[in-house]
Amino acid sequence: MNWIDEGYLISKSSYKENSIIAEFFTKNHGKCSGVIFGGTSKKIKNYLQIGNKLHINYNFKNEGKLGYFKVEIINSNTPLFFDNRNKLMCISSAMSLVKLLTVELQANNKVFQNIEILFKNLSSYDWLRDYIFWELNLLKFLGYDLNLENIVSFKIIDNEKKYFVKSNSSIKYVPNFLIDKKIEKVDFDTLLSGLKIVTDYLDKSILIPNNINHPYPRINFIGTLK
Repeated sequence: MNWIDEGYLISKSSYKENSIIAEFFTKNHGKCSGVIFGGTSKKIKNYLQIGNKLHINYNFKNEGKLGYFKVEIINSNTPLFFDNRNKLMCISSAMSLVKLLTVELQANNKVFQNIEILFKNLSSYDWLRDYIFWELNLLKFLGYDLNLENIVSFKIIDNEKKYFVKSNSSIKYVPNFLIDKKIEKVDFDTLLSGLKIVTDYLDKSILIPNNINHPYPRINFIGTLK
């Protein structure tokens, strides 16, 4: 049995001699794993970069068993950012979240389109701000909407509106740009605070309750920003 699709490479690992096990998030079949024979050869290894978009021909003999891919490049997204370490780490972070949070062979067109948007955002001046909203959208499309607008309160401090979330034990301030999306200029420290809000939510509401470790590519990405 086989199917043809297009997808983004979200992970890869060595497999026997010169082959690899690749994992794609595809348009019509969701996340799928398989072997690419000759995946380490000079002929194709250069375009098997995490984040690249490929045409996929997937073959398998039995449901539930690992099949194999034949692939052709569609868009070389990642090489466009080889000269920017932060953006490369951002791509790795984003793909690790897609890998971690999606379900095998469950299509999600919104997630697929969100990956396409990621690479458009990385070319913008406000790419880090856009990435924070990208993560929030990914969580939303997978059923983990943070719904910040519905849970925050605000007060005026020194003639400035401050948003916050109050619990029994603490008050956590929320950067204004996460609520008022019309705010265009956001300083770097505020962006890091926004990223931390997403990190805390991801850990406390999704990862820790399911005994899942925070993905290292995302930890490394945030580490490069500090």
